[in-house]
Amino acid sequence: MYIENNVIKNQISTWLIFMFSLVALMIIVGGLTRLTDSGLSITEWELFSGIFPPFNEQSWILYFDLYKKIPEYKIQNFTMTINEFKIIFWWEWAHRLLGRIIGITFIIPLIFFTVKIGFNKLINLYFIFILICIQGFIGWYMVSSGLVNRVDVSHFRLSLHLVIAFLILSMILWNYFKLNIKTNNSNKINIFFPLTFLILIFFQIIVGAFVSGMDAGLIYNSWPLMGNTYFPDDNKFLNLFNISVFNDASLVQFIHRNLAYLIVIFYVLIFMKIYKNKIKKSFFAINSLGIILLIQIILGILTLLNGVQIVLASMHQISSIFLVSASIYFLFVNNDKKLSI
Repeated sequence: MYIENNVIKNQISTWLIFMFSLVALMIIVGGLTRLTDSGLSITEWELFSGIFPPFNEQSWILYFDLYKKIPEYKIQNFTMTINEFKIIFWWEWAHRLLGRIIGITFIIPLIFFTVKIGFNKLINLYFIFILICIQGFIGWYMVSSGLVNRVDVSHFRLSLHLVIAFLILSMILWNYFKLNIKTNNSNKINIFFPLTFLILIFFQIIVGAFVSGMDAGLIYNSWPLMGNTYFPDDNKFLNLFNISVFNDASLVQFIHRNLAYLIVIFYVLIFMKIYKNKIKKSFFAINSLGIILLIQIILGILTLLNGVQIVLASMHQISSIFLVSASIYFLFVNNDKKLSI
C-alpha cells in the first residue's frame, strides 16, 4: 500500500493504530470472558437488539431464565443467584459490544478513505473487514457449541475464534508497517526463519486456546515436571499420535509446554545466525522479540504454578499480543517483498 498524500497517509496510520488497540483490547476482554466463564451468559445471537443491556429487573430475569435452560447452569451453576449472573453477563455483553464497535469504527473510516484515494489501494483493508465480519459469526458459532449437551464451548471453535482475532491484529499491524517503515533487500536473514517462527507462535496460540478451553492448565500445576515425571503419568506416550490427541487435556498441556521449548530453541538459532552474520538491521527486532518471549515464558510458568490465577493468566495472554506483534515486526523487516499481507 503506497499513498503519496502525506495527510491521508498519516490519517490512515493513526486509524490503523487505533484499530490495532481496539482489537488488542478485544482479545484481552475475550480472554477474561473465558477465564471468568462468562461466555455462555447470553444465549441468543441478538445482532442489533443486543447492543442495549437490560434496563429493568424484568429484563434481567428474562436473560437469567434463558441462561437457566442451558447445561452450564443446570449442571455447574445451579446455585447461582441473579446478582452473580449479572457479573458474568456484563463480561459477555462488553465483549460483544466491543466487537460491534470494532466493525463500525473500521468500515466507516474505510469508506471515507476509499472515497479519498480509491478502492484499489485499500483492498487489503477490505479483506481485513471481511475477516472482522466472519469473526462475528465465528463468535456465535463458538457460543452455540456450549448451549446444548456441554457446559463449555468447543475448544476447537474457541481456538478458531482466537486465531482469527490474532490474524486480524497481525494484518492491521502489517499494513501500518507498510505505510511507515521503509525496507530494502540488503543485509537480511532468509525469510524462512521469521516466517517459520511466526507460524510456530500461531500454532502455540492454537494449542494455548485448547488448554484454556479444556481447563487443561488446572491438571498439572508443577514445572518443569508434570507431577513427578516429564511426561504426564496419567497417559501413554503413544497417545500423542492418536487422532484424538487434542481432546486429551493432559496431552494438550504437554504439547503446549514442549512447543514453548521448541520455540525457544528456534529463537536461539535465529539469534545466533543474526549475530554471527552481523545482520545489524535485525538486532533490534530479534532482541525485542527475545525479551518479550522470555516474559511470556515466565508468565506462562507462573500461571501454571498458581493454578491459572486470573490476573496471571490474563497477563500471559496480554504478553502474547506483544509476542505476535514483535514476530510480525521481525518478519516485516526481513521481508523480501514477496510476502504481502
